[in-house]
Amino acid sequence: MDLVIAPTPLHPAPRLSRELGVPIVLKRDDLAGVGLGGNKLRGLEFLIADALAQGCDSLVTGAGPQSNWTMLAALACLRYGLEPHVVCYGEPTRLQAGRAEGNMRLHRWLGVDVRFTGAPERSSVDAGIDAVTAGLRAAGRRPYPVPRGGATPLGALGYVRASVELAAQLAQLDEPPSGLWLPTGSCGTQAGLVAGAVLTAAPYQVVGVTVSRPVAECANRVRELAAAAAALAGLDLAGMSTGLPGPEVRDGWIGPGYGEPSAAGQEAARLVAATEGVFLDPVFGAKAMAALIADCRAGRVRGPQVFLVSGGAPTLFAGLPLEAALPGGEAR
Repeated sequence: MDLVIAPTPLHPAPRLSRELGVPIVLKRDDLAGVGLGGNKLRGLEFLIADALAQGCDSLVTGAGPQSNWTMLAALACLRYGLEPHVVCYGEPTRLQAGRAEGNMRLHRWLGVDVRFTGAPERSSVDAGIDAVTAGLRAAGRRPYPVPRGGATPLGALGYVRASVELAAQLAQLDEPPSGLWLPTGSCGTQAGLVAGAVLTAAPYQVVGVTVSRPVAECANRVRELAAAAAALAGLDLAGMSTGLPGPEVRDGWIGPGYGEPSAAGQEAARLVAATEGVFLDPVFGAKAMAALIADCRAGRVRGPQVFLVSGGAPTLFAGLPLEAALPGGEAR
């Protein structure tokens, strides 16, 4: 598939590096290609190809109302002739139903079938995906169900392949990085990077910053998905001198909750925008950057650090309270 314009840029962030006293390098997967870019496009290349190979005519997935995953999945489906169906947790608010914002606005504009579970729990999406899939099959359709975030072994292959791309780019740097940082939600991206780090004998540790799940759950999911993705990629872990490392997942940066901006994240996002002209989304990338900044300022990291800019631009325009977006937390 050709959803990703690869390689995505890898470039130093000199002004941010001077501010933090640590060399920072940005991997710009927000410039990946289709739509407004984002990390989910890499997994979608494998998932859409599999759906088409199986003769499917539709794809069913889900997440929250402002999910970048569902937006990119819907857009990729439309590009390749699959009918997208999206399930969101919660109730449709007035803005979601009418004057929608952010990713929901894009869903509505494209005419995507979006349904709400009516329950506030994110896990309610799983049953919703099953129900929509069953209804389509009963109607004679051939749906391709995908769990939240596209977090499957096949989807994780996107970042196994991205690791090979990254290795070639890092070879041009004067000094190898010791860390690769990213936000971790459904865990598929970190899993692919962990497996890819083994494949490429990468010099860095993959550091995920959880933005939703408890650390123990994230670590287990990353471990399982990475092992399954490695098997799909044909990696003989048993025959290697080193197997999959224990996943590194950082806690303490979720803030008020999943999908909600945090004060530390907003401060981090403003710093990156002011120094490098790069926007980070408020609920994933900004929180991961806040964790990296804290480690840099506390002297806990040594050597260059790579930060995966994972996209999410539409969420910048989705109901963020003004007082959370301004310095000092004051409405102006």
